[in-house]
Amino acid sequence: MYALTGHITIKKGICILFCCICLGTTAYGQVEQFQQHAQTLCEDATFSSALVGIKAVTGEGEVMVSVNEAKMLAPASNMKLISTGTALFSLGPEYRFCTTLAHDGYISDGVLHGNLYIVGGGDPLLGSKDTVATALNEVFEQWEKDVRRAGIRSIEGTVVGDGRWLEGMGVEPTWQWGDLGTYYGAGVSGLMFYENMMSFTVSPGPEVGAPVKMEPYYPGCSWMDFRFCGVTGEKGTGDQLYMYASEFEPVAEIRGTFGLDRGTKRVDCSNMFPEYTCAVYFKNHLERKGIRCINGAGDFKWKKDWMKEGTADSVKVIGSHYSPVLERIAFKTNHESNNLLAETLFRALGKENTGSSCIDSSYVALKRVLKKMHVGSSGLSLQDGSGLSRQNLVSADFMCRFLGAMMDSSCFEEYLWSLPVPGGNGTLQYNMKGVPDDVRTRFRIKSGSMNGVRCYSGYILPAGFTLERGAEIPQEIKDRTIIFSVMTNNCVSSTWKVRQILDRFMVELGK
Repeated sequence: MYALTGHITIKKGICILFCCICLGTTAYGQVEQFQQHAQTLCEDATFSSALVGIKAVTGEGEVMVSVNEAKMLAPASNMKLISTGTALFSLGPEYRFCTTLAHDGYISDGVLHGNLYIVGGGDPLLGSKDTVATALNEVFEQWEKDVRRAGIRSIEGTVVGDGRWLEGMGVEPTWQWGDLGTYYGAGVSGLMFYENMMSFTVSPGPEVGAPVKMEPYYPGCSWMDFRFCGVTGEKGTGDQLYMYASEFEPVAEIRGTFGLDRGTKRVDCSNMFPEYTCAVYFKNHLERKGIRCINGAGDFKWKKDWMKEGTADSVKVIGSHYSPVLERIAFKTNHESNNLLAETLFRALGKENTGSSCIDSSYVALKRVLKKMHVGSSGLSLQDGSGLSRQNLVSADFMCRFLGAMMDSSCFEEYLWSLPVPGGNGTLQYNMKGVPDDVRTRFRIKSGSMNGVRCYSGYILPAGFTLERGAEIPQEIKDRTIIFSVMTNNCVSSTWKVRQILDRFMVELGK
């Protein structure tokens, strides 16, 4: 070819060689420029007390930026990238959680001589008011039809909430005590209800030091002993109310302050008894519809004389309800940074891969999935699925390896759609303000933040490519996509200043 094709072919070869040299020089120049941007970021006074880890690679594997890439840092909610990704990879985008309705005993003349069980299957959106979930009234009406179809017109026993699908503790032991009573610190259960929250209406008192006005809103947990100890704080102090409770007793104390200049608002806290709450609400629904429940409601946390050990293990199933598909749950998880959903997916990995959903088994299952993905666990020390634990540690290198493996998976399109766009709906609505839409919309990012921690990891799609829902992404586009992770820890500077600097760095990376 080189000797016999003539003068024109030789000239073409020289041109191609020249172009390759120029492109290589340009690419090298870009890498140097990006590396300099990263070094400038690290040397900024904003991060003088901070640890910073940065890595960025192309889909083809070319390293663009590397600063402390192996440093193990707290990822905060960047951990959700791992829990949603491994769940999609292992369980599949169409996976659903199933809640079943069942009874023991026998039915005679319309009377159930036994108990009715709501057997949870880990659905984190049962009773949720989110539009993705089936409205609670619709679920209860279907279950009522199932009860009537079984010939039940009265229940001699108890309506029981059975949350035993999820073994072990509902919360991770290393979560901070102050987080446990908050809505974002709600523990998981085999049977969940209203995203395991309880809501209150709160307003300040007439003067500083006066008691805060606080009333239960939904669900109406009349069995709870609420102790409202909050006081009205100075103007500008905001909402500093925290609820302290445990799953051992139905007692909760709300402490802290609520600013004098705050208006009436809804405050969401964690519900330690979602199984019982669900049972009570369904029992009430049945009684409103004329189906009497003689022994009321109960659950397996509060064992009573009527509840024999293992009673619900041999029952007759009469109905079921399925959660939204996992693809939709992953979207809500990453857009809202929803801890409960992330923990549920993490625990579901354990249940489906090892037969146990306890925390230790879920960790074993996740490591198995990472091995199947050819990622390995080097650079990862995992404690939970949401990132709420400060004992989670991840390197920027691991995060890029994982995101690269997700790009090569069959569920990449669903995974990519689950990630927020800066300036759009979700946790990134305040990011990249003023950045042109054609630049901003190329980013798909998960943020992670807690006190002293600010992290961003995700993808930057090539310029000129339009992402269409449901369409397969060509390999050429994947090769040109930038995979990146920017992690900062121990930073005491203001959140808005850190966000601005990291935004600028990410935008430069995407140019």
